[in-house]
Amino acid sequence: MNKPNIALTIAGTDPTGGAGVMADLKSFHACGVYGMAAVTSIVSQNTKGVQHIHNLDSQWLSEQLTSVFDDELPQAIKTGMIASKEMMQLIQDYLMKYPEIPYVIDPVMLAKSGDSLMDDDAKADLQNILLPYATVATPNLPEAEEITGLTINNESTIYQAGNIFINEIGSKGVVIKGGHAEDLETAKDYLFTEDGVYTFEEPRYDTQHTHGTGCTFSAVITAELAKGRTIYEAVKKAKTFISLSIKYTPEIGQGRGPVNHFAYMKKVGLDDE
Repeated sequence: MNKPNIALTIAGTDPTGGAGVMADLKSFHACGVYGMAAVTSIVSQNTKGVQHIHNLDSQWLSEQLTSVFDDELPQAIKTGMIASKEMMQLIQDYLMKYPEIPYVIDPVMLAKSGDSLMDDDAKADLQNILLPYATVATPNLPEAEEITGLTINNESTIYQAGNIFINEIGSKGVVIKGGHAEDLETAKDYLFTEDGVYTFEEPRYDTQHTHGTGCTFSAVITAELAKGRTIYEAVKKAKTFISLSIKYTPEIGQGRGPVNHFAYMKKVGLDDE
């Protein structure tokens, strides 16, 4: 039996399974990739919002990462909710030690409910410590505005933001997601790389059940990079994956429910190569 591709997620939790490491592991599995996880924060949340956040001591993260890397190297790494500068520096150490491992950063700042998951100091640290090492960063429009300092309200400012990520911050690639845009018909994402700019467009679905879309989207990119896919190939699959996940939501919870992490696998197949 061939050894599986392995992806590692470093993020917070969601006890209702829609976001965080729970969503990441489901997404890895749906892409045929073995998932590993290191937890940064214990988050009490559900489809109605975030109730409590307990950020773990950075030593706990250090111990988890030591256990992982002393045993088996992942083929790709993803980070989500990273609460402290100390945690970011720990992760940076591994990114510097293993520059050949693709790194996807979902710069999580707000929950879908609007609850803040990161203070202002941590936002600045994220830009300085982790984003320069990103193979792909996946900010939504509000996150891209926070990071670049721009007001992004048209295609021209999206291009300005992409240029900042690539040429000033130093990320190899960035997907500026259009889910928060005013277009009611389509959801258009912009991928900026050192080689060019690409767009991906899917229908917009009229549903409130979009909890965990950012986690899921970035996790699929991570899984595909773990398989050796190009950035373009990984983002292209992630866009189709998340569109189907939103189209066929499981209708769970009393608020903003989760997406369907297995819709792609059921509609397209586990192995679509």
